[in-house]
Amino acid sequence: MSTEPDPVTSLTMRDVAERLGVSTMTVSRALRGQRGIGEATRQRVLAEVAALGYRPNKLARGLRSGGPNELIGLVVTNLANPFYSQLAVGVEEVCVRYGARVMLGSTSEDPDVECDVVTDLLDRGVDGLVVVPASHDHSHLGGERLRDTPVVLAASPPMDVDVDCVLVDDFGGTRAACRRLIERGHRRIGFLGLPPSLWTGSERFRGYALALEEAGIAVDERYVSRHRGDSALAQEAARAMLALPDRPTALLTANNRNTVGALLALRDRPADQEPVALAGFDDIELADLLHLPLTVVSYDPAEVGRAAATLLFERQRSTVPLHPRRVTISTTLIDHPVPR
Repeated sequence: MSTEPDPVTSLTMRDVAERLGVSTMTVSRALRGQRGIGEATRQRVLAEVAALGYRPNKLARGLRSGGPNELIGLVVTNLANPFYSQLAVGVEEVCVRYGARVMLGSTSEDPDVECDVVTDLLDRGVDGLVVVPASHDHSHLGGERLRDTPVVLAASPPMDVDVDCVLVDDFGGTRAACRRLIERGHRRIGFLGLPPSLWTGSERFRGYALALEEAGIAVDERYVSRHRGDSALAQEAARAMLALPDRPTALLTANNRNTVGALLALRDRPADQEPVALAGFDDIELADLLHLPLTVVSYDPAEVGRAAATLLFERQRSTVPLHPRRVTISTTLIDHPVPR
């Protein structure tokens, strides 16, 4: 028995698309009978498929007997962060309603890895992408590189690409949290932030800085740390701030991982020191069981995923061109009191 690959069964939708000079998405839509392409193009694709004897395989996706008809790629930066698991739940909820499945890829916050993951998902014939970008460079998420595959960005606006996006009110939420601390009498407020190259990092710092400015308080760089959301790094930065002679009386953290780091640093604080207030972006599990007051900027990460997937399917099924759309998820402040 020959072990050589069958040239017919080894063909992919991408091969068919390249022969015809169309996109992989066009071939996919023609095979599924979906809207979004002209009838003449559909017949040309089907004729080429018949001439080649093309039989879609599982990796190339094509047509499958039974089961979901579409595959959506979801690209996130850090699977250890609960935000992304909840975002994935939201994406999947919508995909299930549309008879689609989700293929997940993680970039470990590395832009180069992100490019590779996106390319791999496109090669596997995904019908759409929801991407949480790892940097401000989104050039690989637009134009011909996407092969007409629709994409929605989550937690970041597009940079030099015309795609839809879903944002959280990063600026407004952080500003409100900082103002809450100021209203309680704090003027030395440490900030455990995120890199300025990230949209969330720049917007949450902007909210912190403006709240201070509005209260007539200058930003003190000794009280500012801006690194990737990592609890160990946040703990180290918080310890350094709390070791200052005029240490902060409050800490404001830019995400849940930084909040965990701040909590660890506060746990190790000498018992005779004055209490330090804490406010953070993202709610955290078991916040009500902590033995210190905590104010959080709360929102539903699953709603970010649901909104992103909804935009994606709306664009897929639209019969008219759509301008890039932006959805912003609102936030609320929640005060978790010390348990009795």
